[in-house]
Amino acid sequence: MSPISHAPSYYAASALPQRERPRLEGEAEADVAIVGAGYTGLSAGLHLAEAGFRVRILEAARVGWGASGRNGGQIVNSYSRDLDVIAARHGPDAARVLGAMAFEGGRIIRERVAKYGFDCELKDGGLFAALSPRQLKHLEAQKALWEAYGHDRLELLDAEATRAAVRTERYLGALLDRSGGHIHPLKLAQGQAAAFESLGGVIHEDSAVTRIARGAAPVLHTAQGLVRARYVIVAGNAYLGSLVPELAAKSMPCGTQVVATEPLGERWREVLPSDFCVEDCNYLLDYFRLSADKRLIYGGGVVYGARDPAHIEAMIRPKLEKTFPQLEGIRLDHAWTGNFLLTLSRLPQVGRLGESIYYSQGCSGHGVTYTHLAGRILAEALRGQAERFDAFARLPHLPFPGGRLWRVPFTALGAWYYDLRDRLGV
Repeated sequence: MSPISHAPSYYAASALPQRERPRLEGEAEADVAIVGAGYTGLSAGLHLAEAGFRVRILEAARVGWGASGRNGGQIVNSYSRDLDVIAARHGPDAARVLGAMAFEGGRIIRERVAKYGFDCELKDGGLFAALSPRQLKHLEAQKALWEAYGHDRLELLDAEATRAAVRTERYLGALLDRSGGHIHPLKLAQGQAAAFESLGGVIHEDSAVTRIARGAAPVLHTAQGLVRARYVIVAGNAYLGSLVPELAAKSMPCGTQVVATEPLGERWREVLPSDFCVEDCNYLLDYFRLSADKRLIYGGGVVYGARDPAHIEAMIRPKLEKTFPQLEGIRLDHAWTGNFLLTLSRLPQVGRLGESIYYSQGCSGHGVTYTHLAGRILAEALRGQAERFDAFARLPHLPFPGGRLWRVPFTALGAWYYDLRDRLGV
């Protein structure tokens, strides 16, 4: 039986040709066994393989099947809660240590592309776009904040310069991060998988982990086999299910929707001549960019609890056409949904279960960059250098109000409040 197919996304339709990796059958051993072949698992696996560890990755479906192969493809720095919030809630020492890592994930992506030579359609430049005077002031403060942590590749754009970069009348200004950018997310996952395998790493697809036998020498069980390991890394994020109940209790899968238009041809210059990626500053934000073949890839909105909506086009088309009226009636060739994992604090959850099981989850919408950093700090911890890992592990893992039963309605109510504020510009 073939592994589960990828979601019907533009990325799957334009991905690199892939062989099907063998299902785990029988017993195997590894220094490190990893649950999940998304960015976190692949990044950790590649760092560990480079350090000489024997690593096996067990993937329930296919490489990059989850959020890593479906996301908006935007390289966005920092975390879903920015450094000023971290300082206020967790103190200046936590902000200093996490701030030193806040811009590292994007650098890791570029290092991987340069070192291993795979093509993931990497482009430089990302815009944060303001829809109100309040949001414009926020961008001014964000520029000052990031510069205080050493990030100096930033430029504030006025309304005219913003319209020159993005052909819409919606924005009052923008913050350009020249170290941001965009990629083909599934090709990025596939390229890293190939690099990992070139160093002796093994990936098993169609090999969902059904049970983790904990202890000094943990064992990952699948329907057809098992892996004995010195260490385990749990990297399933929004698709982990209830495999690790204590992780599922303090996080919530959420869905986001994306469409890809027909190729725009030369019309792309009338839409996004800068070829930057863009996200607005709303709480429930819109995000968009151009693909390599000049389609507009446009996403937005959140479905709490990760239901798959039946009418993705009906959800996204009005947003797209409000931003770009010149594309009214444009054909949408692809529409898909995917899940990301939300935490109450909006900060990642990192830690150990006993002495031999490590985890990182809950990117809360900033997964493209954070997962690559997470892979590095997980690998550092397994090599005995846990200072950076522990800086994240000390952040509290907070339960959602009302527990698992009420987390969806409570979170949706809060999102409604902030969405109303965005609509009113207050």
